Amino acid sequence: MKSFLITLLLFVVQFFSAQEELYANGVFNFEENKTQKIFTDQTRVRQQPNVSAQILDSLQSNQQVSIIKKDDTVLQLGQRNSNWYKVSYRKENKTLEGYIWGANLCIGYRNKNGYDFLFGISKTVNKIDKNFNQNYKQNIASVKVVEGNSLIDEVFFETGSGESLSYGTFTIESNHKLQNVDFTLKAIVSGEACGIAGYDQYILFKDKKLISLPQLMNVGDADVYHHSEEFIFPNDKGGIPNAFIFKMEEMEKDENDKEKVKRLSKTYLWNGSSYKLK
Repeated sequence: MKSFLITLLLFVVQFFSAQEELYANGVFNFEENKTQKIFTDQTRVRQQPNVSAQILDSLQSNQQVSIIKKDDTVLQLGQRNSNWYKVSYRKENKTLEGYIWGANLCIGYRNKNGYDFLFGISKTVNKIDKNFNQNYKQNIASVKVVEGNSLIDEVFFETGSGESLSYGTFTIESNHKLQNVDFTLKAIVSGEACGIAGYDQYILFKDKKLISLPQLMNVGDADVYHHSEEFIFPNDKGGIPNAFIFKMEEMEKDENDKEKVKRLSKTYLWNGSSYKLK
């Protein structure tokens, strides 16, 4: 009888777990009646908001679309959860409509000097933590530079798990007084809960090329623990010419509420086309 009750309890737990509502990642929350851009090449436009619906069209990266409405249906692929969106777009002098999965849209996009810069997340890959001998899933993001309909360059970088996808921003900054750099792009994703890491990715743009700098990670847990990373560029206070400085600070409180602080600094030299650790 006891064995039967245990089995019944496990079944009930599994049933309600399976019925748990699926929520979309915040970075894929797009406003209705706003313009967006396609990030993933060959994005399928469907008649209805599901993967079994008829395919009406296929859109290329950088195609502009208008968000008509957000559907309640959420699809999960890997570590990406997103609603479906009904969109309209222009193609061959016609206005067309259909549904696309929101994770195929850009998290952010910018235009400067005639180039379009797109930031999005294209896939989830399986990774192995060698320290614990465990498998885990990792999102892979990228930034593309597009001129017209032509992809000029693209760089890839990791963005953590789906828990880190609550917020996302994409900005264009100055050249930070780095030699031969036109300007700097900054892509950010972060979580909304304590203990969830956020990631900052700086990308230099020069001569139609994208150059990724080492990724920065920040995470905190109330006032008990924090780990912060930043770059000091030549135009920042404490910066030096032809280099950028990596700064890390980590604080953790022990059982006696005493703070243990660790700091690290290292310098990367920039020669006008590439960087190396000093």
